[in-house]
Amino acid sequence: MIDLTKAFVELIRLTSTDLAHDVEEAITRARNQEEPGSAAQGALDTILKNVALARENSTPICQDTGTPLFYVHHSPDWRTRDLRTMIRDAVMEATRMTYLRPNAVDSLTGKNSGDNIGDEHFPTIHFEETDNDELVADLMLKGGGCENVGAQYSLPNSKLGAGRDLEGVRRVVLDMVNTAQGKGCAPGVLGVAVGGDRGSSYLASKEALLRKMDEPNPDPELGELENRLLTESNQLGIGPMGFGGETTVLGVKMKGMHRLPASFFVSASYMCWAHRRRRMIVRGVDVSYE
Repeated sequence: MIDLTKAFVELIRLTSTDLAHDVEEAITRARNQEEPGSAAQGALDTILKNVALARENSTPICQDTGTPLFYVHHSPDWRTRDLRTMIRDAVMEATRMTYLRPNAVDSLTGKNSGDNIGDEHFPTIHFEETDNDELVADLMLKGGGCENVGAQYSLPNSKLGAGRDLEGVRRVVLDMVNTAQGKGCAPGVLGVAVGGDRGSSYLASKEALLRKMDEPNPDPELGELENRLLTESNQLGIGPMGFGGETTVLGVKMKGMHRLPASFFVSASYMCWAHRRRRMIVRGVDVSYE
């Protein structure tokens, strides 16, 4: 088994400092559809300059470098205990190199660990064994501001007139976007899970955010709803940073789940414009990044 600690450090560096090109392209398209000289276009111009400077100087795109969320798919040849040690060591090293800001704070004492290592849930690491020979590791850095405006709904919701169907899902997701009012650093990307229990639903809503911006939903019905939610969210007029304008949401990614008959949860995770997610692929001794 090879030591992937340095490879994970590079994955963290790329995720924190080099915004994925599909996300940058979405921001550029949004910038070009805003009214020239408007506050919305000015905000997006500043964002794009920030993206370019972060990439050029290899410095974090945002001062809040977020919670590191790792999703690792691996062959049976890899031991999860060893991979966990490599990832945690890489997080400490990336923090020392300032690709990550020390963010791990003990909720009871208020003490910062200083190296982004907390209990077994910080950083968060999900493992799944596969039959493939390669190892695929996705990393998402989820900022605190956008995490604060995510929401979970239980259907039916009489206040919103939302029943246990996709129309009800549409209503509660739009309510979440409207309630955020640009907080969480709009324009954002929505990850939405329909079903599950409270915990698995939130988990799936973040997994949905791993899809690329132009990657279609494998479920045509959900794909149609994604497009409708994107259009209707942008008709709210909230705009970048809440300044008004044409772009409140850059994309919507949805995932359907089984549930118990007694429950119907809809979980919406909001990702800020700095949608930091990258992938590392290990084939033998060769490592590549996407």
